[in-house]
Amino acid sequence: MNNICIEHRQLTAEEVEQVNSGFDALSFEEDVELESTERMSLAAMYGNRFVGCSSGLVHKNGKHYSGWFHLTDLFIEKEFRNQGLGSTLLKELEQKLRMIGVENIWLWTSGVPTIRFYERHGYSQFVEMENWYSDGSSRIGFRKTIS
Repeated sequence: MNNICIEHRQLTAEEVEQVNSGFDALSFEEDVELESTERMSLAAMYGNRFVGCSSGLVHKNGKHYSGWFHLTDLFIEKEFRNQGLGSTLLKELEQKLRMIGVENIWLWTSGVPTIRFYERHGYSQFVEMENWYSDGSSRIGFRKTIS
């Protein structure tokens, strides 16, 4: 241990690959199927114009979905908000996920309007990270069972 030096720097691509390979090897040692993620998205189009989306990562263990989806993006262009498009994108994504066997969704959000939006759609808060943002507001974790 005396000959090891700790360096403050970014990892190289090769080092990141070494870490990932090491975690894969550990999974094999512990008889756990390898986890992977796939991006799943729905795009809202107004003619040829992109106006919003619902998108995130579905997790797989081996060949089977793990049952969890991380909603990373629910976005609507300002002029198309408050017309039900966000609700439609969320409901259609939930239906698509149910069809492939995903049972739960989780996400991060903040701000009173978005918190109310997710609560109206059956999501419940599971964590709050106080003072996450520079203005002192919190980052809120929501989840929902969709099965």
